[in-house]
Amino acid sequence: MTKGPEDGDRRVDRVFELQEEVQQLKEAVVSHAVVDQAIGMMVALGRVTPDQGWTVLREVSQHTNIKLRHVAELVVSWGRTGEIPSEIRAELEAALDRNGPTQIPNAPPAPQ
Repeated sequence: MTKGPEDGDRRVDRVFELQEEVQQLKEAVVSHAVVDQAIGMMVALGRVTPDQGWTVLREVSQHTNIKLRHVAELVVSWGRTGEIPSEIRAELEAALDRNGPTQIPNAPPAPQ
């Protein structure tokens, strides 16, 4: 059985497909890390649970029509720079109002 030029073309195509898949997986890992960091910020700053932090980010994304990953990037950048677009900040505040805050575990109750 001899191999013709078509076999080489198929192999080259497959290499390109695999390279594209690897790149997509790398981007997914980075995206996941950024979203996790933003959830962590919501937990720390908004006094919400991680599930509530995810919901907050998702709601901000939906209400602003901005991809969740980009919202997460803006939130993480806000943590470093102290700056966030006013539209995102307003939506974050509204989403946090709807989804929290929760009590910090083992903390004394807030003064009335």
